[in-house]
Amino acid sequence: MIFINLPVADLARSTAFYEAVGATKNDKFSDDTAACMVLSDVIHVMLLTHDKWKGFTDRAIPDAHAWAQVLLCLSEDSREAVDAVVGKAAQAGGQADPNAVQDYGFMYGRSYADPDGHIWETMWMDAAAVAAGPEAFAADQHQPA
Repeated sequence: MIFINLPVADLARSTAFYEAVGATKNDKFSDDTAACMVLSDVIHVMLLTHDKWKGFTDRAIPDAHAWAQVLLCLSEDSREAVDAVVGKAAQAGGQADPNAVQDYGFMYGRSYADPDGHIWETMWMDAAAVAAGPEAFAADQHQPA
């Protein structure tokens, strides 16, 4: 299992945001200092208040609106699903496309920032590119018919 820990300024706002983009809150591992947001059977995001976060490290919490500390990427089943997730994020108070849209034909990606500035990428890749590798798939696209 993967647990992604993120410091958040407003736990209720961040919980509502992650629910809006499709996560489910696990109340068994949530309280007034943390919310466990389930993205899949194996991926969980732990939203931690700043005070809770400081219990795990002495390092300063960077301003994610100004500094990129990590880029998190999740795949989707289609280009339309990528657009839908970014749309939900924007409607829920996040920022759509803080990074440039990536469209390579066989791969399509967009990003959004949550209310605390943490950047999430969402991408789709053609199944043939996954099986053969993107370089092989791109080369096949340029072969004469």
